[in-house]
Amino acid sequence: MALASAKGLGFALKPSQLLWKLSDHARQAREAHTLHADAALGRRGEDLAHRYLQTAGYSVVARNYKPGTDSEIDIIARKKDLVVFVEVKSRLTADYGSPERAVDSQKQKNIFRAARAYSARAAVDWTLVRFDIISVVFSKPPSILHQQDAFYPTRRDG
Repeated sequence: MALASAKGLGFALKPSQLLWKLSDHARQAREAHTLHADAALGRRGEDLAHRYLQTAGYSVVARNYKPGTDSEIDIIARKKDLVVFVEVKSRLTADYGSPERAVDSQKQKNIFRAARAYSARAAVDWTLVRFDIISVVFSKPPSILHQQDAFYPTRRDG
């Protein structure tokens, strides 16, 4: 299992990323009035994970993919031929444990179900998929931990 952190990437804002950041900030401000606090925190974590993946060379092809009522994939990304299904977990602090601990076996089954639906619909070769978890802790600065092959370790790395 490979790990990466935003701190090691020199995660500084580039001029071309200013529009992304402004767009995220505007949407988050709007959603703060309509979403429950936990949902708004989760959306902020997904925004950070999305930008982190782009900086790391991934192309994000979908967010919040829901093929049914009981399954969802937070982010679907590509890197070369590999399709990566990403579960994002966010917490204000790590006082009660790391965020990725919330991805239990039932959550994994739901993600598998959604991934199978997406793979069938998009004609994705199942041997070229990977399941990752990105944990976001909103410390100062936010901490981002990327776990590759987090719960399906027989797949190859990208």
